[in-house]
Amino acid sequence: MMDFIKSLRHPLHCEHCEGISEVEIPRHHPSYEITQRCNLDCIFCYSRVAKVEPGYYGDLRPKAITISQFGEPLVAGESEVIRIAKTLREIFGNVRLDLQTNGVLLTEKICREFDIVMISLDAGSREGYLRITKRDFFDRVVENIRMSSGITYTVVRTVFLPGVNDAELKGIAEIAGCAEELFLQPVSLYRENRELLERIDVERAESIGEFLKTAEMLSELAEVRIPGCFIFNLKRALKTFTLEEVMLFHRNAFAEKPRIEREWRFRV
Repeated sequence: MMDFIKSLRHPLHCEHCEGISEVEIPRHHPSYEITQRCNLDCIFCYSRVAKVEPGYYGDLRPKAITISQFGEPLVAGESEVIRIAKTLREIFGNVRLDLQTNGVLLTEKICREFDIVMISLDAGSREGYLRITKRDFFDRVVENIRMSSGITYTVVRTVFLPGVNDAELKGIAEIAGCAEELFLQPVSLYRENRELLERIDVERAESIGEFLKTAEMLSELAEVRIPGCFIFNLKRALKTFTLEEVMLFHRNAFAEKPRIEREWRFRV
């Protein structure tokens, strides 16, 4: 396990985020929110319990911008997403643009506008995908992961949901083999999301050891990355505690209702 931890690299998406540095109160890099609408109904989605105004959030000298952190941006349409991406480049110049999407409506034209395309996939089978998203788009998303991987830097973004998608993870990793990264993230739990709380194994969701063992196992099948802030705090803990002690640690998976801390600036 220690060799795996030493080899861990943070996702490219985490570059320029203060969470991988010694900043006392780190901020994520800026985002542009297009819509909170979505064509899926995922059981863990935090957009269900938050409201966000469309527009640009963050400082005015960004190195990277994410489209977007709430909702599915591509439901706004290909031309609108491309227009916003091009406008942001006109405003900010040589800025890295990251797209966060469920991949259902992804096109080649959209992929060519972004430096990183992050595609959410939390199941490795059609049946598992239906259970988690309540929609039948699994085959289309898998095909779009392959398509995107041939065009731009592509990340398969997976939320670790113990008790819900354990049996799906190896399948996801096999699909992600064509992508640059499999970005495995621990789940955040919200008390308003009763459907997920009824199904998830909270004990395992909060276990640092469980998360690390899962990441190590999947690394045999794909280029696994975990959040940069997680790696930063993990390595800091290992300066004080033994690996055996850290593997017994638990995090508090319950979070406050999500909101954007960065300042809203404008809408294009």
